[in-house]
Amino acid sequence: MLAVVGISLAGRAQSAPQPGPVLRASAQQILLSVSVLDKRGAPVTGLTAADLTLTQDGRPQKIQSFAPDTARPLQVGLLIDTSGRMSKALGAERTAAAKFVQTLLSEGAGAAKNEAFLIHFDREVELLRDFTNSARELRSDLETLGPTSRDSREAQRGPETPGDDRTWGRRVRGPQLYDAIFLASDEVMKTKHGHKALVIFSDGVDRGSKESLNEATDAADHAGLAIFTVYFRGERERGLDDYSGTDGGYPGGYPGGYPGGYPGGGYPGGYPGGYPGDGYPPPGGRRTKVTVDGKKILETIAQRTGGRAFEAKKTENLDEIYAQIAAELRGQYLLTFTPDIADKEGGYHKVTLKTSKGDDEVVIRQGYFAQNAD
Repeated sequence: MLAVVGISLAGRAQSAPQPGPVLRASAQQILLSVSVLDKRGAPVTGLTAADLTLTQDGRPQKIQSFAPDTARPLQVGLLIDTSGRMSKALGAERTAAAKFVQTLLSEGAGAAKNEAFLIHFDREVELLRDFTNSARELRSDLETLGPTSRDSREAQRGPETPGDDRTWGRRVRGPQLYDAIFLASDEVMKTKHGHKALVIFSDGVDRGSKESLNEATDAADHAGLAIFTVYFRGERERGLDDYSGTDGGYPGGYPGGYPGGYPGGGYPGGYPGGYPGDGYPPPGGRRTKVTVDGKKILETIAQRTGGRAFEAKKTENLDEIYAQIAAELRGQYLLTFTPDIADKEGGYHKVTLKTSKGDDEVVIRQGYFAQNAD
């Protein structure tokens, strides 16, 4: 269970989730969601296994089945940043997200079996609505969506402790993006079966999470879900720019440590281009301003988990982006294969998938955790 002060599971059953397999499949069989997109970004239909080449850890694999993923119900989580940085976009986000859940839960074949949940995050992370197939309930929650109230924030925060993140002697509490992903993946999604995805609306800035970026994306991989991200450049909050602490790292140290024990040693392939921003950590341990590239962080999360990263340059783009995500989810394929070398230890394995049609883009998670025999 995630032990983070300020995360609320109000309204959710408090029984501990039972451990389940990373992917629901027969012994060692792997199930992966796949998107194939044309030059315009539209889903490509009519493909078969003969059109594809699959490898795991560099070794060719036999594809057992490849077909439209229409039989499994959609299990989707909405994670919405309600921090002050995003306040000007929140109205448009409510409207676009409401249309998205209406489409997801009310339209198309099998929509009656689809489910969604809603989490908002700022200085706290809160599950506002657990899994439901009621578009009406989710629309109602979205209509009242807003930041954590000051009174609630102060009540849950408690006294300051030496471990609190600080900037120039001030408490640093901001959007807890990584904790929101971890909560959604490990506590809400992990035991669910079906076609699973998260949709995140944020500027990619995390300030104060207990979990690290790596731990959050690991949790998503263990839950077998894809993350679609919607980047909107938030406004800077006065006095809350990011500065490195005296240890020469992220404020108070990078939350949870980084990369800190990724299977096989570090983030797979290394963090693209280094840590997003002006360098990490700055030399000499001096207080140095650090520019966090939230857009790059959201792109990395999406690429790692087999989702897609979108950017809303203006609020008017949100409706179109959410419509694209809905179309892509409904147009995905389900690929199954049994690895040539069995792994019962729960290791991480990289996968690649290529299509014989060179102009098409294949979107698939970068790897998966094998089912642990225990």
